Amino acid sequence: MSDLPEDETNQTQGEKIVNTPKPSDPPAIEVTHLTRSFSGIQAVNNISFEISRGQVVGFVGANGAGKTTTMRILATLDYPNSGEVKVCGINVVDYPAEVRRKIGWMPDNYGTYQNMTVVEYLDFFARALGYQGQERINRIVEVMEFTDLASLADRLIDKLSKGMGQRLCLGRALLHDPEVLVLDEPAAGLDPKARVELKHLIRILAEDGKTVFISSHILSELDEMCDSLLFINEGKIIHHGSSENLRKKKSSTCLVEVQLKDPPEKLKEWASLAPGVTFRDSTKRGGRIEVEPAADEDIAQVLRRMISDGLSIIDFHQEERKLEDAFIEILGEIEESSTLGVS
Repeated sequence: MSDLPEDETNQTQGEKIVNTPKPSDPPAIEVTHLTRSFSGIQAVNNISFEISRGQVVGFVGANGAGKTTTMRILATLDYPNSGEVKVCGINVVDYPAEVRRKIGWMPDNYGTYQNMTVVEYLDFFARALGYQGQERINRIVEVMEFTDLASLADRLIDKLSKGMGQRLCLGRALLHDPEVLVLDEPAAGLDPKARVELKHLIRILAEDGKTVFISSHILSELDEMCDSLLFINEGKIIHHGSSENLRKKKSSTCLVEVQLKDPPEKLKEWASLAPGVTFRDSTKRGGRIEVEPAADEDIAQVLRRMISDGLSIIDFHQEERKLEDAFIEILGEIEESSTLGVS
Protein backbone atom coordinates (compact mmCIF):
# COMPACT_ATOMS: atom_id res chain seq x y z
CA MET A 1 0.00 0.00 0.00
CA SER A 2 1.29 3.48 -0.79
CA ASP A 3 2.04 5.87 2.05
CA LEU A 4 -0.91 7.92 3.20
CA PRO A 5 -0.53 11.71 3.34
CA GLU A 6 0.98 12.58 6.70
CA ASP A 7 -0.54 15.04 9.13
CA GLU A 8 1.23 17.19 11.70
CA THR A 9 -0.98 15.73 14.44
CA ASN A 10 -0.13 12.19 15.52
CA GLN A 11 -2.95 10.43 17.35
CA THR A 12 -3.13 6.77 18.25
CA GLN A 13 -6.10 4.65 17.33
CA GLY A 14 -8.30 3.55 20.22
CA GLU A 15 -9.48 0.00 20.69
CA LYS A 16 -12.16 -1.21 18.31
CA ILE A 17 -15.54 -0.89 20.00
CA VAL A 18 -18.25 -3.41 19.27
CA ASN A 19 -21.66 -1.76 19.47
CA THR A 20 -23.39 -4.21 21.79
CA PRO A 21 -27.03 -3.19 22.33
CA LYS A 22 -28.13 -2.51 25.90
CA PRO A 23 -31.67 -3.14 27.14
CA SER A 24 -32.06 0.59 27.85
CA ASP A 25 -30.93 1.68 24.37
CA PRO A 26 -33.65 3.13 22.11
CA PRO A 27 -34.29 1.27 18.83
CA ALA A 28 -31.81 1.84 16.02
CA ILE A 29 -34.58 3.16 13.75
CA GLU A 30 -38.04 4.43 14.69
CA VAL A 31 -40.44 5.59 11.98
CA THR A 32 -43.85 6.87 13.10
CA HIS A 33 -46.63 7.92 10.67
CA LEU A 34 -44.09 9.06 8.06
CA THR A 35 -45.56 10.75 5.00
CA ARG A 36 -43.77 12.33 2.03
CA SER A 37 -45.27 13.72 -1.16
CA PHE A 38 -43.77 15.18 -4.33
CA SER A 39 -45.90 17.44 -6.55
CA GLY A 40 -49.08 15.90 -5.19
CA ILE A 41 -47.84 12.32 -5.58
CA GLN A 42 -47.57 10.46 -2.27
CA ALA A 43 -44.26 8.56 -2.27
CA VAL A 44 -44.55 7.44 1.37
CA ASN A 45 -47.99 7.10 2.92
CA ASN A 46 -48.25 7.19 6.74
CA ILE A 47 -45.79 4.35 7.41
CA SER A 48 -44.61 3.20 10.83
CA PHE A 49 -41.98 0.61 11.75
CA GLU A 50 -39.20 -0.02 14.24
CA ILE A 51 -35.82 -1.76 13.89
CA SER A 52 -33.97 -3.04 16.94
CA ARG A 53 -30.24 -2.56 17.34
CA GLY A 54 -28.01 -5.21 15.83
CA GLN A 55 -30.61 -6.41 13.32
CA VAL A 56 -30.21 -6.80 9.56
CA VAL A 57 -33.52 -5.80 7.98
CA GLY A 58 -34.32 -6.04 4.29
CA PHE A 59 -36.47 -3.33 2.72
CA VAL A 60 -38.32 -4.84 -0.24
CA GLY A 61 -40.47 -3.27 -2.90
CA ALA A 62 -40.76 -2.59 -6.59
CA ASN A 63 -39.03 0.40 -8.16
CA GLY A 64 -40.99 3.48 -7.13
CA ALA A 65 -42.53 1.83 -4.06
CA GLY A 66 -41.02 4.37 -1.64
CA LYS A 67 -37.80 2.65 -0.52
CA THR A 68 -35.31 5.33 -1.53
CA THR A 69 -37.49 8.19 -0.25
CA THR A 70 -37.72 6.54 3.17
CA MET A 71 -33.99 5.88 3.27
CA ARG A 72 -33.08 9.42 2.21
CA ILE A 73 -35.17 10.79 5.08
CA LEU A 74 -33.35 8.44 7.47
CA ALA A 75 -30.06 9.75 6.10
CA THR A 76 -31.18 13.40 6.70
CA LEU A 77 -31.12 14.11 2.95
CA ASP A 78 -34.85 14.80 2.72
CA TYR A 79 -37.64 15.94 5.03
CA PRO A 80 -41.00 14.34 5.83
CA ASN A 81 -44.24 16.23 5.25
CA SER A 82 -45.47 14.72 8.51
CA GLY A 83 -44.55 12.05 11.01
CA GLU A 84 -41.42 11.42 13.03
CA VAL A 85 -38.17 9.58 12.27
CA LYS A 86 -35.49 8.79 14.83
CA VAL A 87 -32.09 7.11 14.56
CA CYS A 88 -30.76 5.78 17.89
CA GLY A 89 -33.37 7.94 19.60
CA ILE A 90 -32.34 11.15 17.78
CA ASN A 91 -34.85 13.03 15.64
CA VAL A 92 -33.55 13.32 12.06
CA VAL A 93 -35.21 16.71 11.47
CA ASP A 94 -34.29 18.40 14.74
CA TYR A 95 -30.72 17.07 15.06
CA PRO A 96 -29.43 16.08 11.61
CA ALA A 97 -25.73 16.53 12.46
CA GLU A 98 -26.00 14.13 15.41
CA VAL A 99 -27.85 11.60 13.25
CA ARG A 100 -25.13 11.73 10.58
CA ARG A 101 -22.59 10.70 13.19
CA LYS A 102 -24.71 7.63 13.93
CA ILE A 103 -25.52 6.59 10.39
CA GLY A 104 -23.55 5.29 7.42
CA TRP A 105 -25.37 6.03 4.15
CA MET A 106 -24.71 4.18 0.90
CA PRO A 107 -27.04 5.32 -1.91
CA ASP A 108 -27.75 3.24 -5.00
CA ASN A 109 -25.48 5.50 -7.04
CA TYR A 110 -22.54 6.76 -5.02
CA GLY A 111 -20.50 9.48 -6.74
CA THR A 112 -16.81 8.67 -7.02
CA TYR A 113 -13.86 10.73 -8.27
CA GLN A 114 -12.55 8.65 -11.13
CA ASN A 115 -9.10 10.29 -11.24
CA MET A 116 -8.42 9.40 -7.59
CA THR A 117 -6.89 6.20 -6.30
CA VAL A 118 -8.68 4.08 -3.71
CA VAL A 119 -6.54 5.37 -0.85
CA GLU A 120 -6.80 9.01 -2.00
CA TYR A 121 -10.58 8.72 -2.13
CA LEU A 122 -10.84 7.34 1.41
CA ASP A 123 -8.29 9.85 2.68
CA PHE A 124 -10.32 12.73 1.21
CA PHE A 125 -13.48 11.67 3.04
CA ALA A 126 -11.68 10.79 6.26
CA ARG A 127 -10.34 14.36 6.34
CA ALA A 128 -13.82 15.70 5.58
CA LEU A 129 -15.09 13.74 8.57
CA GLY A 130 -12.52 15.42 10.78
CA TYR A 131 -10.06 12.56 11.27
CA GLN A 132 -6.46 13.66 11.75
CA GLY A 133 -3.02 12.16 12.10
CA GLN A 134 -2.57 8.53 13.03
CA GLU A 135 -6.25 8.09 13.81
CA ARG A 136 -7.11 9.01 10.21
CA ILE A 137 -4.49 6.64 8.83
CA ASN A 138 -5.68 3.82 11.08
CA ARG A 139 -9.31 4.29 10.04
CA ILE A 140 -8.41 4.15 6.34
CA VAL A 141 -6.26 1.05 6.78
CA GLU A 142 -8.96 -0.69 8.82
CA VAL A 143 -11.64 0.08 6.24
CA MET A 144 -9.47 -1.08 3.32
CA GLU A 145 -8.64 -4.32 5.10
CA PHE A 146 -12.27 -4.98 5.98
CA THR A 147 -13.46 -4.40 2.40
CA ASP A 148 -10.48 -6.32 0.96
CA LEU A 149 -9.20 -3.27 -0.92
CA ALA A 150 -5.75 -2.96 0.71
CA SER A 151 -4.04 -4.56 -2.29
CA LEU A 152 -5.84 -2.07 -4.57
CA ALA A 153 -4.89 1.06 -2.63
CA ASP A 154 -3.03 2.64 -5.58
CA ARG A 155 -5.53 1.65 -8.27
CA LEU A 156 -7.50 4.42 -9.97
CA ILE A 157 -11.21 4.28 -9.23
CA ASP A 158 -12.14 4.17 -12.91
CA LYS A 159 -10.17 0.91 -13.17
CA LEU A 160 -12.24 -0.83 -10.49
CA SER A 161 -14.86 -3.44 -11.29
CA LYS A 162 -18.47 -2.84 -10.25
CA GLY A 163 -18.03 -5.09 -7.22
CA MET A 164 -14.81 -3.36 -6.15
CA GLY A 165 -16.49 0.02 -6.56
CA GLN A 166 -19.37 -1.05 -4.32
CA ARG A 167 -16.91 -2.26 -1.68
CA LEU A 168 -15.17 1.12 -1.86
CA CYS A 169 -18.48 2.94 -1.37
CA LEU A 170 -19.27 0.69 1.59
CA GLY A 171 -15.85 1.55 2.97
CA ARG A 172 -16.64 5.24 2.66
CA ALA A 173 -19.88 4.71 4.60
CA LEU A 174 -17.92 2.89 7.34
CA LEU A 175 -15.15 5.47 7.81
CA HIS A 176 -16.69 7.07 10.90
CA ASP A 177 -17.64 3.66 12.40
CA PRO A 178 -21.42 4.33 12.42
CA GLU A 179 -23.86 2.36 14.55
CA VAL A 180 -26.46 2.14 11.78
CA LEU A 181 -25.92 1.42 8.08
CA VAL A 182 -28.53 2.36 5.49
CA LEU A 183 -27.73 0.68 2.16
CA ASP A 184 -29.89 1.43 -0.87
CA GLU A 185 -29.72 -1.37 -3.47
CA PRO A 186 -26.03 -2.17 -2.80
CA ALA A 187 -26.14 -5.43 -4.78
CA ALA A 188 -27.63 -3.89 -7.94
CA GLY A 189 -25.57 -4.80 -11.00
CA LEU A 190 -23.15 -7.07 -9.14
CA ASP A 191 -22.08 -10.45 -10.50
CA PRO A 192 -22.77 -13.57 -8.37
CA LYS A 193 -19.28 -13.60 -6.82
CA ALA A 194 -19.51 -9.93 -5.82
CA ARG A 195 -22.97 -10.51 -4.32
CA VAL A 196 -21.63 -13.33 -2.14
CA GLU A 197 -18.75 -11.11 -0.99
CA LEU A 198 -21.17 -8.29 -0.12
CA LYS A 199 -23.41 -10.65 1.87
CA HIS A 200 -20.37 -11.85 3.80
CA LEU A 201 -19.36 -8.29 4.72
CA ILE A 202 -22.88 -7.44 5.88
CA ARG A 203 -23.05 -10.49 8.14
CA ILE A 204 -19.70 -9.53 9.72
CA LEU A 205 -21.01 -6.01 10.36
CA ALA A 206 -24.09 -7.46 12.04
CA GLU A 207 -21.93 -9.74 14.20
CA ASP A 208 -20.03 -6.62 15.29
CA GLY A 209 -23.31 -5.20 16.59
CA LYS A 210 -24.15 -2.81 13.77
CA THR A 211 -27.71 -2.35 12.56
CA VAL A 212 -28.09 -2.76 8.79
CA PHE A 213 -31.12 -1.53 6.84
CA ILE A 214 -30.72 -2.72 3.25
CA SER A 215 -33.05 -2.33 0.29
CA SER A 216 -33.63 -4.34 -2.85
CA HIS A 217 -36.42 -5.15 -5.28
CA ILE A 218 -35.09 -8.74 -5.51
CA LEU A 219 -36.15 -10.90 -2.55
CA SER A 220 -33.57 -13.63 -3.10
CA GLU A 221 -30.78 -11.09 -2.52
CA LEU A 222 -32.00 -10.42 1.01
CA ASP A 223 -33.35 -13.75 2.21
CA GLU A 224 -30.17 -15.34 3.59
CA MET A 225 -28.59 -12.23 5.12
CA CYS A 226 -31.60 -10.62 6.85
CA ASP A 227 -33.19 -11.22 10.24
CA SER A 228 -36.48 -9.80 9.00
CA LEU A 229 -38.07 -8.26 5.92
CA LEU A 230 -40.06 -5.07 5.52
CA PHE A 231 -42.29 -4.92 2.43
CA ILE A 232 -43.44 -1.62 0.97
CA ASN A 233 -45.91 -1.19 -1.87
CA GLU A 234 -47.18 2.12 -3.29
CA GLY A 235 -45.82 3.94 -0.26
CA LYS A 236 -47.42 1.67 2.36
CA ILE A 237 -45.90 -1.01 4.59
CA ILE A 238 -47.65 -4.30 3.82
CA HIS A 239 -45.55 -6.78 5.82
CA HIS A 240 -42.88 -6.78 8.53
CA GLY A 241 -41.53 -10.06 9.85
CA SER A 242 -39.04 -12.88 9.36
CA SER A 243 -38.76 -14.69 6.04
CA GLU A 244 -39.60 -17.93 7.87
CA ASN A 245 -42.89 -16.50 9.13
CA LEU A 246 -43.66 -15.18 5.68
CA ARG A 247 -43.18 -18.63 4.17
CA LYS A 248 -45.45 -20.10 6.86
CA LYS A 249 -48.15 -17.53 6.14
CA LYS A 250 -51.32 -19.37 5.27
CA SER A 251 -51.51 -20.14 1.58
CA SER A 252 -54.42 -21.50 -0.37
CA THR A 253 -52.17 -23.88 -2.34
CA CYS A 254 -48.80 -25.59 -2.15
CA LEU A 255 -46.42 -27.11 -4.67
CA VAL A 256 -45.49 -30.80 -4.54
CA GLU A 257 -42.74 -32.33 -6.67
CA VAL A 258 -43.33 -35.92 -7.77
CA GLN A 259 -40.93 -38.41 -9.36
CA LEU A 260 -42.33 -41.50 -11.05
CA LYS A 261 -41.20 -44.73 -12.63
CA ASP A 262 -43.97 -44.04 -15.13
CA PRO A 263 -43.59 -41.60 -18.06
CA PRO A 264 -44.00 -37.94 -16.92
CA GLU A 265 -47.09 -37.61 -19.12
CA LYS A 266 -48.92 -39.99 -16.80
CA LEU A 267 -48.72 -37.47 -13.93
CA LYS A 268 -50.23 -34.75 -16.12
CA GLU A 269 -53.03 -37.07 -17.17
CA TRP A 270 -53.72 -38.07 -13.57
CA ALA A 271 -53.75 -34.46 -12.31
CA SER A 272 -56.27 -33.42 -14.97
CA LEU A 273 -58.80 -35.80 -13.40
CA ALA A 274 -57.96 -35.29 -9.69
CA PRO A 275 -60.08 -32.79 -7.71
CA GLY A 276 -58.09 -30.03 -5.99
CA VAL A 277 -54.95 -30.80 -8.00
CA THR A 278 -53.46 -28.75 -10.85
CA PHE A 279 -50.51 -29.84 -13.00
CA ARG A 280 -47.87 -27.08 -13.06
CA ASP A 281 -44.91 -28.30 -15.12
CA SER A 282 -42.89 -31.36 -16.14
CA THR A 283 -39.52 -32.51 -14.85
CA LYS A 284 -37.21 -35.19 -16.22
CA ARG A 285 -38.85 -37.95 -14.17
CA GLY A 286 -42.21 -36.49 -13.27
CA GLY A 287 -43.41 -32.99 -12.55
CA ARG A 288 -44.85 -30.50 -10.09
CA ILE A 289 -48.47 -30.37 -9.01
CA GLU A 290 -50.35 -27.69 -7.10
CA VAL A 291 -52.52 -28.94 -4.25
CA GLU A 292 -55.53 -26.99 -2.96
CA PRO A 293 -56.07 -26.51 -0.08
CA ALA A 294 -52.56 -26.70 1.36
CA ALA A 295 -53.09 -28.44 4.72
CA ASP A 296 -50.88 -31.44 5.52
CA GLU A 297 -53.86 -33.81 5.54
CA ASP A 298 -54.79 -32.69 2.02
CA ILE A 299 -51.27 -33.38 0.76
CA ALA A 300 -51.28 -36.80 2.43
CA GLN A 301 -54.65 -37.55 0.84
CA VAL A 302 -53.22 -36.74 -2.59
CA LEU A 303 -50.34 -39.17 -2.02
CA ARG A 304 -52.73 -41.94 -0.95
CA ARG A 305 -54.91 -41.26 -3.98
CA MET A 306 -51.94 -41.43 -6.37
CA ILE A 307 -50.84 -44.78 -4.93
CA SER A 308 -54.41 -46.08 -5.06
CA ASP A 309 -54.65 -45.04 -8.72
CA GLY A 310 -51.58 -47.09 -9.57
CA LEU A 311 -48.88 -44.43 -10.03
CA SER A 312 -45.37 -45.78 -9.34
CA ILE A 313 -43.94 -43.07 -7.07
CA ILE A 314 -40.19 -42.75 -6.46
CA ASP A 315 -40.25 -39.42 -4.61
CA PHE A 316 -42.99 -37.14 -3.30
CA HIS A 317 -42.14 -33.96 -1.37
CA GLN A 318 -43.55 -30.51 -0.72
CA GLU A 319 -41.42 -27.67 -2.08
CA GLU A 320 -40.40 -24.85 0.24
CA ARG A 321 -42.50 -21.83 -0.50
CA LYS A 322 -40.63 -19.11 -2.35
CA LEU A 323 -40.63 -15.65 -0.81
CA GLU A 324 -41.55 -14.16 -4.18
CA ASP A 325 -44.72 -16.27 -4.21
CA ALA A 326 -45.64 -15.13 -0.70
CA PHE A 327 -45.02 -11.49 -1.65
CA ILE A 328 -47.18 -11.79 -4.75
CA GLU A 329 -49.94 -13.40 -2.68
CA ILE A 330 -49.87 -10.49 -0.21
CA LEU A 331 -50.14 -8.04 -3.11
CA GLY A 332 -53.04 -10.04 -4.50
CA GLU A 333 -54.86 -9.87 -1.16
CA ILE A 334 -54.37 -6.09 -1.06
CA GLU A 335 -55.68 -5.66 -4.61
CA GLU A 336 -58.69 -7.86 -3.81
CA SER A 337 -59.46 -5.86 -0.66
CA SER A 338 -59.14 -2.62 -2.63
CA THR A 339 -61.53 -3.93 -5.29
CA LEU A 340 -64.05 -4.86 -2.60
CA GLY A 341 -63.66 -1.47 -0.93
CA VAL A 342 -62.05 -2.86 2.23
CA SER A 343 -59.41 -0.61 3.81
